[in-house]
Amino acid sequence: MEIKIALAGNPNSGKTTLFNALTGSNQFVGNWPGVTVEKKEGKLKNHKDVLIMDLPGIYSLSPYTLEEVVARNYLISERPDAILNIVDGTNLERNLYLTTQLTELGIPVVIAVNMMDVVRKNGDQIKISELSRELGCKIVEISALKVTGIMEAAEAAIEAAKSTKTIPMHTFSGAVEHAIAHIEKAAVHNMPPERQRWYAIKIFERDGKVLTPLKLSQPVRDHIEEDIKAAETELDDDAESIITNERYLYIASVIKSCYKKKKAGRLSASDKIDRVVTNRWAALPIFAVVMFIVYFISVSTVGSWATDWANVGVFGDGWHLFGIGSSAYSEAVDAYTEPGAIKGAFESAAEEAGVDPAKAAALTATAYLYDDVGNVEEEIPVTYDSYLAVADKEEPDPADYGVWVPGIPVLLQNGLDSIHCADWLEGLILDGIVAGVGAVLGFVPQLLVLFLFLAFLESCGYMSRVAFVMDRIFRKFGLSGKSFIPMLIGTGCSVPGIMASRTIENDRDRKMTIMTTSFIPCGAKLPIIALIAGALFGGAWWVAPSAYFLGICAIVISGIMLKKSKMFAGDPAPFVMELPAYHWPTVSNLLRSMWERASSFIRKAGTVILLAAILIWFLSSFGVEDGSFGMVGDMENSILAAVGSAIAWIFIPLGWGHWQGAVASITGLIAKENVVGTFGVLFGGFDEVAENGWQVWNNMRAVFTPLSAYSFLIFNLLCAPCFAAMGAIKREMNNSKWTWFAIGYQCVFAYAVALTVYQLGMLFSGNGNVIGSIVAFLNVAFIVTMLFRPYKESETLKSNVKIGAKSGI
Repeated sequence: MEIKIALAGNPNSGKTTLFNALTGSNQFVGNWPGVTVEKKEGKLKNHKDVLIMDLPGIYSLSPYTLEEVVARNYLISERPDAILNIVDGTNLERNLYLTTQLTELGIPVVIAVNMMDVVRKNGDQIKISELSRELGCKIVEISALKVTGIMEAAEAAIEAAKSTKTIPMHTFSGAVEHAIAHIEKAAVHNMPPERQRWYAIKIFERDGKVLTPLKLSQPVRDHIEEDIKAAETELDDDAESIITNERYLYIASVIKSCYKKKKAGRLSASDKIDRVVTNRWAALPIFAVVMFIVYFISVSTVGSWATDWANVGVFGDGWHLFGIGSSAYSEAVDAYTEPGAIKGAFESAAEEAGVDPAKAAALTATAYLYDDVGNVEEEIPVTYDSYLAVADKEEPDPADYGVWVPGIPVLLQNGLDSIHCADWLEGLILDGIVAGVGAVLGFVPQLLVLFLFLAFLESCGYMSRVAFVMDRIFRKFGLSGKSFIPMLIGTGCSVPGIMASRTIENDRDRKMTIMTTSFIPCGAKLPIIALIAGALFGGAWWVAPSAYFLGICAIVISGIMLKKSKMFAGDPAPFVMELPAYHWPTVSNLLRSMWERASSFIRKAGTVILLAAILIWFLSSFGVEDGSFGMVGDMENSILAAVGSAIAWIFIPLGWGHWQGAVASITGLIAKENVVGTFGVLFGGFDEVAENGWQVWNNMRAVFTPLSAYSFLIFNLLCAPCFAAMGAIKREMNNSKWTWFAIGYQCVFAYAVALTVYQLGMLFSGNGNVIGSIVAFLNVAFIVTMLFRPYKESETLKSNVKIGAKSGI
């Protein structure tokens, strides 16, 4: 028979480290049904019949946070065979508050006092035997980080599950005990005896989530209410505060007899570090330096090199093994490219002159070589002799330089060609499946580096300090300080930024962060910014900064407006965060955390982008051409072009109601950099274009005005992100309705902002449209109203603050 053991403890008590040590690789990670809280369970090492459930880190069994509700529901409804309560020995008083509640559930409890190595190092002393007698539970000393005592704790929990049930040792004051006894007799006497006390205490606290399912009759409720009010009158406080205060009084008496602190009043090493890293003036500069290092290594150096290798090598043409021969090959390509330009220019001049190049000895032309921004860098005179010198020159083969490893698309194409695969199937495999999967997996190396750094900063305790420092700023527009990290990471890629939102405990704050993180321009949106800046604004320097400023404003405005909407209405979540002691995390935990996040991204985001890429491939490859349906040679005849033409009218108020802009926005959903590639095909017939798309600038200017191009830029920066990011949103929301709401909000918000900018721009230029201008002003009026509408703090929040102050939290 399988034994279920639940791990319960405060955040940062070492619970997850203990879980990893007990289960190793026998873990299953997912989400609790219907919520975004992560669910971890695993088999105990060398015990196939023992299941360990890692409950969310909580401070109590009160229903204030989603994590507390999830943990409490599991303990009440699933009734595990035993609870292994992890207690931080360096913060004994705070941790024992949860312990007093767990012992009332009627489930066997074993306490594992963690970080005992740190306790001893500090010279402190915990009388374990005395503490065990006071709490009525078996207690085991452990160090989860150093993996000492952990199996003894697990074995103790197994033994407890087989033989004992914990009986709470503490009692409340006479008035409270009198009321609890009445409640047990009147309301829960039909329950098993070991469960009655916990339910009676919760009824005394007027816990709605307990009272509602009990469905007590009105006479019973009235009788109970009289007992509760009598206790409140006698003790001059509300019921919940009474229970909280008396728990802490009991804990204080236990601590006094069992815990001796040697260095009372002296600052710990963590306190000394915090005096610097959380300093009012130094905190932000230090954080900026730390994140610059993380970002530089993850995005600009190691992560970028690995991602480039994956995109260009593994999912591209191929790569030179260990890089041997790559520099020589690059020189050969440069030498080939310049004469190639000469040959191309000569052939073009000969064609225009209507003569055979081989017979045009006197014909001359000029080849123009361009720089990265489309300006003429060099003019090369082309003569018949120079043409002959390069006409027979072959393009260098990378296989002639070092050991060349072909990329996956090349190998697949060779294999498909060898079996004479149908064109449509080859296109599906190469342009749909491989291109779609490659677009996702190509970013994995960069994500691995980011996740590794993120795991380190979280595990060592620094991330808690960052959230603390940023909360004062972010709270002004409705978000938690913990929202800053996802948004910062999102500047590199929205996918890890969205996934980093799971560190935010409050459900509303987490959802809001997920919805707004992708407003910050990621690396994939930079080519769109470069394209618009170069094509319509002459490479103006201000375009890129304005895009980032727009993203920040979108987050601020959205945060304020959403917080005042019905869906996100409610008391602002109090910022309660523990600052754990700094410590070095174990390598195994860092690697496990990194892999859990990366594998989740590959599984969830990968499947979404794969299906979407196949769909986009089909729509762009098939259509009606020459009177029949099939694969088309010109994208203008494709289904995608027809769809673009059908929806183009939607974007007329934004200034770019043509099918090219609509199609580019649709293909940009696969990956935002696809916008540039799509314009390359539609405006220039180029299979490959530069990152800033300079080849298509002239043709774009015939379709876009500077104002409409900026409107196009705004819409594509703020609207729904790429399919990979949408997959991450689905994974973190864990709810289809919330996912569609997030995507819908992003698109509607992007549309409203782009429309407002375009219509007001037209108005101020003297070419305004009456209806468009009215809609734009209405948008501005709505946003301003939402921004300045007062937020009223409810009585519930005031009550919670009162309780917290009285209980010393």
